[in-house]
Amino acid sequence: MNLKKQVPNLLTLLNLFSGCVAILFVLQSDFTAAFACVCLGIFFDFFDGFFARLFQVSSPLGLQLDSLADMVTSGVVPGLVMHSLLVESAGNSTTLFAQFMPYMGFLITLASCYRLANFNLDIRQTDSFIGLPTPANALFILSLPLVAIHSTSFIVFELLLNHAVLLIITITSVYMLNAEIPLFSLKIKGSNWKTYKLQLVFVVYSLVLLGFLKITAVPLIIISYVLASVVNNLWFTKSKL
Repeated sequence: MNLKKQVPNLLTLLNLFSGCVAILFVLQSDFTAAFACVCLGIFFDFFDGFFARLFQVSSPLGLQLDSLADMVTSGVVPGLVMHSLLVESAGNSTTLFAQFMPYMGFLITLASCYRLANFNLDIRQTDSFIGLPTPANALFILSLPLVAIHSTSFIVFELLLNHAVLLIITITSVYMLNAEIPLFSLKIKGSNWKTYKLQLVFVVYSLVLLGFLKITAVPLIIISYVLASVVNNLWFTKSKL
C-alpha cells in the first residue's frame, strides 16, 4: 500500500470523525465543544486537499470521501445546531407551529447536501466558489449559540433565540449555500502578492477581528467574506469595461 497516497484520505476521515463527535456534543448542548470539533474538522478538510496536491495523489475516491465527510461536519452538525436553537426558542409552546418549527433547521442540512453534490460537478469552482462554502456556513451557524451565551447584551441574546430571527437566518443560509454568487477562495497556491492580495488582506483582517472580538468575530468574518467577494466581483467587472 502506498502510504503517501493514503495521507489525504486519512485526514478526510479525521474530518468525518470530528463531525461525528461534534454531533454528540450538540446533543449534550455543549456548543463550545461542538464548535471546536467542527473547527478541527475544517482544519483536516483544508489539509487533505493540500497534501493531495503536494503528493500529487488526487483521486476520484478522495473527492467523494471529502464530500461525504463535509456532509457530516458542515452539513448535519449546523442543521442539528439550528434545530436545537429553534427548540429553545419555542420554549414551552404546544402549538403545532412550535412543534414543527425546529425541524426547519434541517433545511440547512438539505441545502448543504445539494451544494456538496453540485460542487463535485461544477467545473467553475476549481479556483473560487459559487455560493457560500459549507465550512463557512457551518462556522457561522455554530457561532450563533456561542455569541448568545457570551454576549453581554441582553438584546443580542434575545435576538439569537428569537424564532423569527432564526428562521430568517436559516432561509438566508439555504439561499447563500446555492446562490449564483462568485466568492473568492482562501486557498493560496503561490507567493504572488498581486494575485493573492485580497486573500492575504482578508486573513489579516480576520485575525485582527478575532483578537479583539473573540467568538463574536466569527459571524462578522463570514458576513465580511461575502461582502468582500461581492465588492471584488463588482470591481473586477468594472475594470473589464
